[in-house]
Amino acid sequence: MKELEDRIRAEGKALNEDVLRVDMFLNHQVDCRLMDRIGDEFARLFQEDGITRVVTIEASGIAPAAMTALKMNVPLVILKKSASVTLNSSVLQTEVYSFTKQNTYQLTLKGEYIRPGDRVLLIDDFLANGEAAFGASRLIEKAGATVAGIGAVICKAFQPGLEKLRNAGYKVEALAEITAMGEGFVRFAGEN
Repeated sequence: MKELEDRIRAEGKALNEDVLRVDMFLNHQVDCRLMDRIGDEFARLFQEDGITRVVTIEASGIAPAAMTALKMNVPLVILKKSASVTLNSSVLQTEVYSFTKQNTYQLTLKGEYIRPGDRVLLIDDFLANGEAAFGASRLIEKAGATVAGIGAVICKAFQPGLEKLRNAGYKVEALAEITAMGEGFVRFAGEN
């Protein structure tokens, strides 16, 4: 998605080969107009996949996932990174390691919000190693649903997540696919 790549070039800050700051429009301050267009693009990419629910992991994926669910006219389900007292029944959980935060957390789904037979589109803000996407997929599949697709707003394709997810049989679409980055530079797929 050229508009997203242009925003990353103009405002994003690659701090090193692992960290790209885009919090000025994606997850700390959110550009709702950009999220609207991101929702349009994910809806277009997955329009033939029979999506019945959009799922994301709190918190950074909520804005693009909400716009995608709105455009697809389906419910949005948010997976929690910590249990709450209101999640006391029909809870499904799986352990996920976060490379960003360097810790493990229990990803939690209240089972009643995803039903057997649902065709789920998983939306993530970043795809790098794929741990969060695999964890979310495990929960979706435990609930008896199918992961019909995975959409990543930004994918660090030089890390193993994209390839691992595709090798596992998932349809994965990334709106901005980064092939290399380092302090002060970002290179996207199709660029030399």
